[in-house]
Amino acid sequence: MPKRVDHEERRRQVASALLRVAARDGLEAVSLRHVAEEVGVTAGLVQHYFPNKDAMLRFAMATASERYERRVDTRIAALAPDPSPAEVIEAILGCFIPRGEPERQEARVALAFQSYASRRPDVATDLATQNAKLSGFLESRIALARRDDSIDPATIATALLATAEGLAVHVLSARLTPETALGALRAQLALVVDTGRPDDGGGPRTARPRR
Repeated sequence: MPKRVDHEERRRQVASALLRVAARDGLEAVSLRHVAEEVGVTAGLVQHYFPNKDAMLRFAMATASERYERRVDTRIAALAPDPSPAEVIEAILGCFIPRGEPERQEARVALAFQSYASRRPDVATDLATQNAKLSGFLESRIALARRDDSIDPATIATALLATAEGLAVHVLSARLTPETALGALRAQLALVVDTGRPDDGGGPRTARPRR
């Protein structure tokens, strides 16, 4: 009896292979042939699931986003019961900072995808859609803990995400250690969100003036 093939699992194997090639050799090294060699199948089989490189890249990008979401879920689940909004925000942003080789590989690929999206408006749209879900959840937590009610949660979320992504780049280039980057992230977070720590240095919350 012929063996049944799980087509979705095969697509995920191809995506995982692409991410390994991209992390090791850069996104420019990704091709149907190279990915097929990484999986251990023929290029024709890869092309059966992905007609071209762009289709393969976009599926891999979605796969990378799902991995990040799972890491966030794991970090949040590891927090104490009923975590504060600030603890959840820190867990989410802290996932951007690579702390081991697997996370370094994922961060390198994420950076490569950002560059790729800068040249491809359709890919940029895909990234924006993926980021909107994360930003929306961050904004909901920030709204519960922001120090200054006059600053829109979306603005704070944008600033914090940009800070986390920038710190990740410095960790990849060995300018910062993961510990230093996480410390800087916590310091930035304390400026805009009530962390509940007595030494966070952020001062009291500022309410929006009544008109």
